[in-house]
Amino acid sequence: MIDFEEELKKFHPSLEIEEAEEAIYNQDLTDMADVLVKMIKDVKEEEQR
Repeated sequence: MIDFEEELKKFHPSLEIEEAEEAIYNQDLTDMADVLVKMIKDVKEEEQR
């Protein structure tokens, strides 16, 4: 039978996962709110011309 407590003691997170997590969190991604704000700003600038 598997001793889960013993297996948990052996567990070490993969370095690849930690590197991927860091890369994901460090990206500056544009979300839908940013897109909408830019669209509204562009429309207002067009109206002023």
